[in-house]
Amino acid sequence: MPATSPARARGAGGSSGAAGASRARVGQAADPFSSSALPPSKPRTGAPPRLTADAGPDVRPGTVAPPPSVRPPAAAARAEASPPAAASKRPPPPEPAAASKRPPPPEEDDDDAEDARGGSQRGRPRGPFTQHRRLDSLRSLLQKHPAGLTIYDLARELNVTPRSLRRYLVEVKRELDLVSVATRPGGPRLWRLSPSEAPRRVEVRRTQAYALLAARRLFEPMRGSTLFEEIDLAAQRLLGVARRPGRGPNAGVADARLEERFLYLPFAPKDYAARTEELDDLFQSVADLRPLRCRYRRARDGREERVLIHPYALVLYKDAIYCVGLHVGRGEVRTFLLDRMRDTECAVTERFELPPDFSIDDYFQGHFGIWRGGEPRRVVIDFDERVTEFVRTRKVHPSQEITPLPSGGVRLTMHIGDMTELATWVLGFGETARVVEPPDLVDRVKRELTGALARYAEAPPADGQ
Repeated sequence: MPATSPARARGAGGSSGAAGASRARVGQAADPFSSSALPPSKPRTGAPPRLTADAGPDVRPGTVAPPPSVRPPAAAARAEASPPAAASKRPPPPEPAAASKRPPPPEEDDDDAEDARGGSQRGRPRGPFTQHRRLDSLRSLLQKHPAGLTIYDLARELNVTPRSLRRYLVEVKRELDLVSVATRPGGPRLWRLSPSEAPRRVEVRRTQAYALLAARRLFEPMRGSTLFEEIDLAAQRLLGVARRPGRGPNAGVADARLEERFLYLPFAPKDYAARTEELDDLFQSVADLRPLRCRYRRARDGREERVLIHPYALVLYKDAIYCVGLHVGRGEVRTFLLDRMRDTECAVTERFELPPDFSIDDYFQGHFGIWRGGEPRRVVIDFDERVTEFVRTRKVHPSQEITPLPSGGVRLTMHIGDMTELATWVLGFGETARVVEPPDLVDRVKRELTGALARYAEAPPADGQ
């Protein structure tokens, strides 16, 4: 995807550009994935002029800066009244190259400003989600100034232009309860937090912090993405709670390092370091109910197709990341693997409605994948007594039933709609498992075993061949 893609340049904070925009429909002439879909801002009477480098740092909002090529009358009169000799003692005007040392004028849009500060790199600026960070910064700023701040004060503190801040406030008011009050008739209005936005404190006990920290490695596949940075920030805060001195039998133990000894260890986590942008786009689409456009590589033939998805859910399954969503072109809900996505774009101005009857459990088959199959069929598998304890203590499917066998083994009965991963799971037990039904699953396991045996009948290749 080109580095100058408008949707990519807007990054995770792209929702700020949607302020005041009507929700477009998919297929309209205005591209909901492009910033050009945003309506132009209406001119405001009496709005402060945009500052330029020629206006100088002394221009204040509400004053009109003289044109850069025309000297103010007062300055012109002083110049005429001065003797020629005095004029010759003035330092020469700066060379044109010196103008390049002046600070650049503020960008027209806050997201463009961030992209300019981030350099020419492709995609959003590195770091946490722009929208969430701005919300945190704005909330902290207003909490420090309960009396309120003007548009210009807020714009200066957040390093955006007043024009951008006005658009941004429209979007922010969906997340924060803000009020604006007039200081005096005709005077500037102050923005401040509503009393309902008073800081909320979540009480977490030490044992609860340890329990939450134990699962933090579940998110290891996301390392490198801004989503992981947000999760890691929350984990660091929990560490502060976990390392407090204990009570009761643990009184006085300030740091038992239990967070290093009570952990979930992923079996074989994938490395998504090269797909952090796709992951962030996907998460934003799921969180904000925004359509996602991408190139998707099909599993059956490896061909890529341009697809439009309404992502309903983000699922971590076997330490890989999947998306369950509507394939708009085909009108059906499917499962998409993040590994096969590229050139992702999250819509800027459009949202979709989550179906009220959607449930991820309808697409999740326990240990056997997140593919939604057809009519559930009965599956029967007999296990040898050597693995009886293992099978009894595992919950692999919600419909499973385990009954003892006269030989000392157990019989597992389930009802599954999609058997894509079932044969592989059975083969993992080797000679200790035998499929009884359905017949097509029996045949598939036989073919796999025959093929594997044939490989061992062949002579191994020589080294280096």
